[in-house]
Amino acid sequence: MKSVERTTEPKIVLLVRLLSAIDEGRHSFESLKDRIAEGTKRPSTRSLRRYLAVLADAGFPWYFDRATNAYRFAEGYSLRRLDLSNGELFGLVALRSFGASIGGAIGASIDEITDKLLGSTRSAVRARVDAPSPVAFRLAEIQLDEQGERAFSLFAAAERSSRVVQFVYQDKESNRSTREVDPYGFIVSSGRIYCVAYDHARRDKRVFAIDNVSDVHVSARTFTKPHDFDVDAFAADSISGVMHGAAAMPVRVRFASRVAKAAIAARVIAERQIERLDDGSVEIEYRVSDADELARWVLGWGAQAEILGPPDVRNRVAALTKEIAEKYKNRDSISGVLV
Repeated sequence: MKSVERTTEPKIVLLVRLLSAIDEGRHSFESLKDRIAEGTKRPSTRSLRRYLAVLADAGFPWYFDRATNAYRFAEGYSLRRLDLSNGELFGLVALRSFGASIGGAIGASIDEITDKLLGSTRSAVRARVDAPSPVAFRLAEIQLDEQGERAFSLFAAAERSSRVVQFVYQDKESNRSTREVDPYGFIVSSGRIYCVAYDHARRDKRVFAIDNVSDVHVSARTFTKPHDFDVDAFAADSISGVMHGAAAMPVRVRFASRVAKAAIAARVIAERQIERLDDGSVEIEYRVSDADELARWVLGWGAQAEILGPPDVRNRVAALTKEIAEKYKNRDSISGVLV
């Protein structure tokens, strides 16, 4: 009885693997056998030559580079080639610049993503992205020590796999407590990373600074994130994204004409109403969950901004500015510097 040779993989699968291997541009003839086998029986020399001939007949421009002892495609040809429009290219450049500006684990992840995208582009595109960036971000660099990087890695993995996390947390007053939470998402603000999570003991959502976390343990227990939870929406009524009160309240601020455009462009709060006045100034009403946070931000505009209401917020700012003024009264000397 005539025997029939059976292959463990369909021919089309082997051809696709061979195309992918050639596209990598680093495999010798013998290395191609290992690459397309992927755990199954290696093809014979005769079979591999036949597969290469099939690809050549189909129009795939592969060739053998004797200098590197590798099979590759002709210059400029790639199955992974990614053509970017000018807008997309600018976005990729901006993304890489953004990652470099914040640094840390998130910045490194962004850099890995852009490198993978660049691996699928033409050399001319890669050269443009690798050139000095025309985009500069002035953001606070994320500073996490080794413990913080490890904590963030564990929290991020727990969020992706919907796992409950236990850890020790140190608050602003240096009080330490043991927490058990369901991590919902992350907020990056002012150089720090915060985790928004459901706190089991407090039965409510809380925000935890990752650099104040220690002794992290990801449990085997899982949780179900509320289908309507959105971390952007959660952070929308706070300048930093991490200050939250019982309910949002309106605070109205007047900005002088010389800073009006900048104030309008500064979308620090998602929900706001803008009223342009005849003298060029603007009044903006913000809905915020923490009025004091907004007040501190408004003080950064100096005399070019004024909180109009509500009265209790205005009065708190007046008291705060009076306290600041007391600190700056003339003295004979401060730290040895005459004033």
